[in-house]
Amino acid sequence: MEVASLYNAQFMDHVAHPDYKYELDDPTHEHDGINPSCGDELHLAVRVGDDGRIEEAAYTGHGCAVSMASADMMSDLMVGKTPEEAIALCELFKNMITGDEKDMDKLEEELDEASMLKDVSHMPARVKCAELAWRTLAEMLKSNEAGATTTE
Repeated sequence: MEVASLYNAQFMDHVAHPDYKYELDDPTHEHDGINPSCGDELHLAVRVGDDGRIEEAAYTGHGCAVSMASADMMSDLMVGKTPEEAIALCELFKNMITGDEKDMDKLEEELDEASMLKDVSHMPARVKCAELAWRTLAEMLKSNEAGATTTE
């Protein structure tokens, strides 16, 4: 795998000009995530509307290009999804970057541009970076399903 295939113009645009890196007003759910192996940190916030769908998602924090681009792509993908759909997408993403899901048609259809991170599966040191936002969202939504408070 060539590193250039990951660090392309589309990827770098998410790093240099993220659309979802800001403080979200009035979130219904918040959760902090950390990658202890490298120190990447993020605060993820979403607002779920009355229709049960994610209306807005945003994050703040710091980390490497992979974790920040992944968080931006994930935030974009989650708008309009139900929490259940979001959790399923987080699982699919995890399976992609660990190399357990290789059906590119399925990945591209369901993960949209986040499927470009598939090559992270060949970069073991970057897997936790790429999955940080996705893991944080899944943890937040699953804890809410279990009856936890909506903000942490």
